[in-house]
Amino acid sequence: MKNEFYDHYKERVMPALQKLHGYKNPHQVPKVEKVVVNTSVGSQSDVKQALEDAKAELALITGQKPSETRAKKSIANFKLRKDQAIGAKVTLRGEHMYEFLERLIKASLPRIRDFRGVSPKAFDGNGNYTLGVPDQAIFPEVELDKIKRNIGFDVTIVTTAQTNEEAKSLLSEMGMPFSDRAKKPPTAKPSEAEPAAPAPAA
Repeated sequence: MKNEFYDHYKERVMPALQKLHGYKNPHQVPKVEKVVVNTSVGSQSDVKQALEDAKAELALITGQKPSETRAKKSIANFKLRKDQAIGAKVTLRGEHMYEFLERLIKASLPRIRDFRGVSPKAFDGNGNYTLGVPDQAIFPEVELDKIKRNIGFDVTIVTTAQTNEEAKSLLSEMGMPFSDRAKKPPTAKPSEAEPAAPAPAA
């Protein structure tokens, strides 16, 4: 596998995690196993056309042909039938996965308006992280003037980490911009505070 982001993981991330968590064996170091990108268009009025649009955008963004996801039960209010195709997903592994993660972290997320980092609370307790993407416009591959409708995505990063803390360390070292990593302004120490005004003479 020849990928700069994967090389970065092996050469920088793995040693940093070993030092941080005290792993004795390199095989204990968490890694990203797969990335699942999925979208649902079940709430759209024209589900069939919306699904075709979503599949096209998903293929463009991930470089891989998506598979369809289907409704598990009928919901009359949404005019959904059981087994009706209502979404699409792509599962990325290996080189495609690292390429996507690199583009997501370095190019796409910073394009979000007023971006202040991603939530550190979206871990599932088993070392997996899910990130909601409001629309496809943040991905550089998408031409803004060709967008027919806004399509939101969920990006689930599945890792081999055993805890949320280990998973967060892994993603942080890989460059994921968590909002709680922002440095807080230093508070002035008592010695640095302005001297009190002298008391008036009696």
